[in-house]
Amino acid sequence: MTSIIFMGTPQFAVPILHALVEADYDLLAVVTQPDKPVGRKHTLHQSPVKVAATALGIPVFQPAKLSGSPELDQLIALAPDLIVTAAYGQFLPTKFLNAAKVTAVNVHGSLLPKYRGGAPIQYAIINGDAETGVTIIQMVKQMDAGGMYAQAALSLTRADDTGTAFDRLSLLGRDLLLQTLPHIIDGTATLTPQDPDQVTFAPNITKDQEHLDLTLPATQVDQWVRGLRPHVGGWVRLNGQRVKLWDVTPLADTTTQAPGTVVALGKKRLVLAAGKGTTLQINTLQPAGKARQPISAYMNGTGRQLEVGAQVITNGEE
Repeated sequence: MTSIIFMGTPQFAVPILHALVEADYDLLAVVTQPDKPVGRKHTLHQSPVKVAATALGIPVFQPAKLSGSPELDQLIALAPDLIVTAAYGQFLPTKFLNAAKVTAVNVHGSLLPKYRGGAPIQYAIINGDAETGVTIIQMVKQMDAGGMYAQAALSLTRADDTGTAFDRLSLLGRDLLLQTLPHIIDGTATLTPQDPDQVTFAPNITKDQEHLDLTLPATQVDQWVRGLRPHVGGWVRLNGQRVKLWDVTPLADTTTQAPGTVVALGKKRLVLAAGKGTTLQINTLQPAGKARQPISAYMNGTGRQLEVGAQVITNGEE
């Protein structure tokens, strides 16, 4: 039985872990990020992978930093046939990668060499890509730079956000990995080098990037909203109040008003000007300290203060 050390953290990795167990691979250990404090009470929150591994009875390791940790020596001593990672979230030391008797592989959520880095799925949505996919790569010390064993593509539409794309790519990655691993193990898999001229990067989203820029055309604002949804949420300061925008619709109507200006409003409607004369309908938002609400609820309360022609969002406000 082929032995594996599995490394992953978010929900993206959970179906892949379950599939390896169901396929009768020998899971020696699972490595995931440490528990994190969440909320005002700083309650420790376990990663989805830890929850799944614990339920499966697999030993769990959670070093804050794998390199130089006592856990590293313990994991190397397990001498696995394979190391399999899926959205783990840390660089892996070369001596650990070399501990795998066969190789170390990663399930990466993009069509490499496009979008190396920690947020490939977010950037596919933000950039309005028509497709994304998964790549099974051999792990090397340089980030996401290893040779490619296999790829599979997935179409994207405006109905997708980062959450739906994560879920679909997780299953696609699971299936592709299960198809590819037997060929890696028996030595028949082919490694294709990545074209260095085609490399692009998708670094983790920063706090500053969560601040939505309405000087962008409405279509791009929508892409940012969907790219930051469902876990983060992009925000603006609407009439002086910090508000997250969870769902918006670019409209065909044009305007000469400055970005952030109210173009139309009603009991169930709020349309704002965006960049390059475009317009944007707000569907769902969340004022600071409150729950998400449909625009009808907002317009029945705070939104009553708004007036057509008023610039209620100014780019650059903090």
